[in-house]
Amino acid sequence: MRIAKHRIVAALRERGQQARADWVERELPERVDSDKHVGLLATLRLDPADLVEATSP
Repeated sequence: MRIAKHRIVAALRERGQQARADWVERELPERVDSDKHVGLLATLRLDPADLVEATSP
């Protein structure tokens, strides 16, 4: 499943994790593969199911 990077960044900023959000903006592609980045998402305590857009392919 692919997740729009802006959704990850927004979730981190909502939590006040500005430095992590800035890092994600710099380092990750526009569409993040949840299978490839499962460890990173777990470290950030983000559930991919909460981040997927309804129209995501």
